[in-house]
Amino acid sequence: MTATQLEIDLELPRLAAAYASGTLTPSAVVDHLVREIARRGEDGVWISVADRDGLLARARQLEALTPAQREALPLWGIPFSVKDCIDAAGFATTSACPGFSYLPAANSPSVERLLAAGAILIGKTNMDQFATGLVGTRSPYGVARNPFDAAYIPGGSSSGAAVSVASGLVSVALGTDTGGSGRVPAAFNNIVGLKPTRGLISGAGTVPACRSIETVSIFALTVPDARRVFDVARGYDAHDPFSRQHALAPEEVVTPIRFGIPDRGSLDFFGDAEAAALFDAAVRRLGESGTVDSSIDYAPFSELNQLLFKGPWLAERYGALRSIVDGRPDALLPVTRAILEGGRSISGAEVFAAQQRCEVLKRQIAALWQRIDVLVVPTTGTIYRIDEIEADPLDRNYKLGTYTNFVNLADLAAVAIPAGFRPNGLPFGITLLAPAFSDHRLATIAARVHDAGGWPLGARAARHVAIQGRP
Repeated sequence: MTATQLEIDLELPRLAAAYASGTLTPSAVVDHLVREIARRGEDGVWISVADRDGLLARARQLEALTPAQREALPLWGIPFSVKDCIDAAGFATTSACPGFSYLPAANSPSVERLLAAGAILIGKTNMDQFATGLVGTRSPYGVARNPFDAAYIPGGSSSGAAVSVASGLVSVALGTDTGGSGRVPAAFNNIVGLKPTRGLISGAGTVPACRSIETVSIFALTVPDARRVFDVARGYDAHDPFSRQHALAPEEVVTPIRFGIPDRGSLDFFGDAEAAALFDAAVRRLGESGTVDSSIDYAPFSELNQLLFKGPWLAERYGALRSIVDGRPDALLPVTRAILEGGRSISGAEVFAAQQRCEVLKRQIAALWQRIDVLVVPTTGTIYRIDEIEADPLDRNYKLGTYTNFVNLADLAAVAIPAGFRPNGLPFGITLLAPAFSDHRLATIAARVHDAGGWPLGARAARHVAIQGRP
């Protein structure tokens, strides 16, 4: 039976089992995926896709390996995509700006590590231009269609990466995350978004947004899948000045797990009663596997949000892209240009004052970990239609970052996971947060929470569940 006659399950253990049984081969999988991408047409997911012959050649190269050689490759035959601000040899890097496009001489370290582990790169995915949004609509390459309802935004800036996983076009994807770009799209596409401790995955070969705090992130159907990719992609890089050498905390989870929730007065769902109800349901489920402290002061996190994209870190964004902002402003979308130009007038005094205030707030947050093991927040308070974002592109984008913007400034690890569906079938997500370098322990806890929900994986199955009325 050929791949075109199958409904291919791209979850890593199931795909590995199909390979082991001979039901599927990497060649059959990539042939199926190329056909499916072509069938979908201009869906806004891709900026560039590998040619079929090249993909089949890569697959056959992997198939020619001995069983022992295959066993040594943790991602053997796994299809993946890469956000188009991350360099991949043979593909132009555009950061969703055609006038900025260049052809990299080499793979970024994260891409190189996945390829060396046996993965197959399907293509480069669409994004908010220069990673300047959480919406997924700021691209001259179109809007990656939300697979649950095309009238709604897919989330950004890693929009195409998330949709490629949710829609069954790849098993996993690399994105980036500065203020939520690797988590918001996960929530809107019913998938997992793993944002590692910054510095654990090299940022070399990546178009900068806020280089000092951003990180490569990972999208997958499950937490274990995301963790496997994380363990392949991470590693110290002497060529990245922000790379960090630090042992990860022990993985063991002490029970009962102590979950923390922002106090009720701090939670804002922007009038979305369905999202509020889904978060309450998620909190009740947390209480079945641990203790829940619902009195966490959210003020330090909220203040950090203000510092990121409404404050001095805009200067870093402007500085990284000053040559195109000042020299070729017409190459930018108007909304991108307005955002980046906002950093031009920020003074050095403002930057240093913000850095000092950031350190004070981080100390306040650090004290919380004496009381709790994990902080749990809604990934977003609501979701918007595309026309709503077009009517108010800045304020609504900012609201989407209410529970995400602070995370890298606070130097936390995060895992966004699905947490149910609205009556109209749109997914909702929560994010689990923990201190830097606790990535493995956090992934273990997040996997337990995700598994307990019993949610379907990605978009195709989720559409069926929504029809059945599952909340």
